[in-house]
Amino acid sequence: MSLGPLYAKAAVGAVGPRASTLPDTVLRRSVDVDRTRLADYARVCGFRFADALPPTYPHVLAFALQVELMAGRSFPLPLPGLVHVANTITVHRRIDAGERLGIAVHAERFVGHPKGAQVDLVAAVDVAGERVWDGRSTYLARGAHAPEPGEQQPSPPEITDGPPSALWRVDGDTGRRYAAVSGDVNPIHLHPLSAKAFGFPRAIAHGMWTAARSMSALQGRLPDALTQAVAFGRPLLLPSTVELRTRRVGDGWGVDVRSRKGPHLTAAITV
Repeated sequence: MSLGPLYAKAAVGAVGPRASTLPDTVLRRSVDVDRTRLADYARVCGFRFADALPPTYPHVLAFALQVELMAGRSFPLPLPGLVHVANTITVHRRIDAGERLGIAVHAERFVGHPKGAQVDLVAAVDVAGERVWDGRSTYLARGAHAPEPGEQQPSPPEITDGPPSALWRVDGDTGRRYAAVSGDVNPIHLHPLSAKAFGFPRAIAHGMWTAARSMSALQGRLPDALTQAVAFGRPLLLPSTVELRTRRVGDGWGVDVRSRKGPHLTAAITV
């Protein structure tokens, strides 16, 4: 599903008065997984083809509802310019591509941040009334104001010692390829010129592509049920060469994706 029309609607609606509080809206939809699209997603993010959904894939299915909620004037922060700063997903069990999924999305925790205001978009995925997946995406609006102060959420620790687990060459078309399989056509990811309009020297990778790619590097070593908590750091400019570092932490993993200028992602995967 392309979200281009919703981004266009959000751009038009960014001018003028907005609500001062979060809407109490809950958006819902039922989804049958498109296996062709799922295979394309697996190819772009490095997952093996399988009937089980990659842990990050339900975020793609819920993201359209997130954008629909944020694109309206009843949402207090304009969608253009929002920065995805953190993400947490919990997979409660293996999800089969043949299962019909019920998805619900709402917003909460509209609070202040040292650089502006932030809000959480919360997603839940059910199968026949059973909760199988939860997600929480935290977005920052620089220079905005919120009705309540907020506390800084701790980030997963960086991994700065030892050799990298892998060296990735992230191609210049990665943003366009991920947009094609996720529907996220935010212009900062698609072309150097459209990215420059938002203050970036060239296009940047989607944060959720980086999160998915780092998790795919650990496939075969992760259980079906897990939690991945991610903090996004410096924008990953395209093209780039980055290092992946992984470390066992108890029964889980610490993950770090970085270049010479610092981390683009730090993550903790717990089981």
